[in-house]
This record gives sequence, C-alpha cells and structure tokens, in this order.
Amino acid sequence: MSKQAKLPVGIDSKKISGELFTLTYGALVAELLRDLESPSEVNRELDKMGYNIGLRMADDLLSKNAQIGRCTDMHQVAEVLAKVALRTYLGVSAQVSNWSTSNDQFSLLIESNPLTEFVEIPPELSQELKLASFLLYSQIICGAIRGALQMLHIEVQTAIVNDLNQNTEIRVKFTRILQESVPPGEEY
Repeated sequence: MSKQAKLPVGIDSKKISGELFTLTYGALVAELLRDLESPSEVNRELDKMGYNIGLRMADDLLSKNAQIGRCTDMHQVAEVLAKVALRTYLGVSAQVSNWSTSNDQFSLLIESNPLTEFVEIPPELSQELKLASFLLYSQIICGAIRGALQMLHIEVQTAIVNDLNQNTEIRVKFTRILQESVPPGEEY
C-alpha cells in the first residue's frame, strides 16, 4: 500500500495541482513551438487538442452538475459556460458581454486566465517570431468550447479576440443546432 504524502499546513493541494497544470500546459506550448513550423500550426494543434477534450467534458460536466437543465437559448448556454464550465475546469469564472443584436454572438471575458498566469515571452523571441500577434496561447479553450457544445448538438465558431494581456476574450458565435442522425444500417 502506498503512503500519501501530507502537505504542510497552509498549503492548498488544489492550488498546487492548478499551478502544475498551468506549468505543464506552458511546457506543452513551448514544445509545440519547437516541433511545428509556425505559430498558426501551433494554434491549429491547440484547437484540435481542446476540441477532443471538449468532446469528453460535456458528459463529465453534466454528470457533476445535475442542476443544469436544458438550455433553451444562447444566453443560458453563455451563462453555463461562464459560471459553471470554466469554474469547474479552470477554477475561474468569466463575464459574458458584447452580445450581438441578433443574440447569436457573445464574448467570454476571463479576467485572470490561469493558462497565462506564468507566461513570459522573451522579447527577442517575441520579435523574431512575432509570437505576441500570432500565437493564440489559449486556443485550447476555444477548441474545448466547440467540442463540448458539439456534443450537446450546438455548432459554434470560437475565436480568441485578446490573449496574453490583462484579460482573455473569447468570441463565441452560434452557427446552428445539429440534428441527431442514426448511423447507416442501424435502427433507432
């Protein structure tokens, strides 16, 4: 039987695991920058990773939060994303703002994005690769939102508006409701 290490009094294990996740994510992005040819390829890879994570997170979120009912409009979807999903998986809440007049687009403003907490791009690297303007460090969140909502039969487009600054802003645009379809050869 293994012994569990006890943390000294005053040290929060959730904070440690959150910081470990943040540092691990930073190492992942750094490795992708070394392996791939351009920041746009890194953005695509982060989006793909996030999308695959999101596909699995939808069921997990709903199983952990039984009080979440069926969302009937994008305002409810936005509130669940901002107040429940981001808090559950990143430990932060977001503000919902900048609604379009047709109520099909909104922004999620994350005031203190834990993914960017320890990010420092050296000036020489930033100048050389123009990372500050091309690398979308939090693109994994966009992919996760798309994947999770797709599992709930909602197709959206997501984009980073502001990243690596004071606040992270993610724009979410409703595209359409996906219809359930039975795979060919199977009966319902």
